[in-house]
Amino acid sequence: MGQFFEFMGNHPFLFMALFVVATLLAWQVFNSAGLGNALQPQEATLKINREDAIVVDVREENEYTQGHIINALHIPLGSLVNKLNRLEKYRDRPIIVSCMTGQRSASAVGILKKNGFDNVYNLSGGIMAWHNANLPVAKGKETKEKQVADVVENVSENA
Repeated sequence: MGQFFEFMGNHPFLFMALFVVATLLAWQVFNSAGLGNALQPQEATLKINREDAIVVDVREENEYTQGHIINALHIPLGSLVNKLNRLEKYRDRPIIVSCMTGQRSASAVGILKKNGFDNVYNLSGGIMAWHNANLPVAKGKETKEKQVADVVENVSENA
């Protein structure tokens, strides 16, 4: 044990680098163990294609318009609680939440789970990981037709 402390004293930068790597590794293990319901981009595409998962993008509008997953619903994190009714019709389908890096979407996953959505996943690494995996994105705003169709379908289901 004395050698460990001597090493720390003699090599503070190397020890700090070791600490940072160990912390990042622990976080990756936590997320990949399913404790955070995280999906890698390839796993997300399988859920979208095989299980008809819906993607909810919780970034701000300016981020969303720069590039988002095709057919993703846009509900900024700050508006999520007030717009949960928009997701009611997807309650029985897997919901994949995305943001820029996976941090805001992790918060959104917690909000959705607290409101009774059980089949919810965080896109690990967010849209940045999606881009790095060379997966397709769409640019621009969510179409008004999509927003209106969601509202009309929701109203007709509740009537």
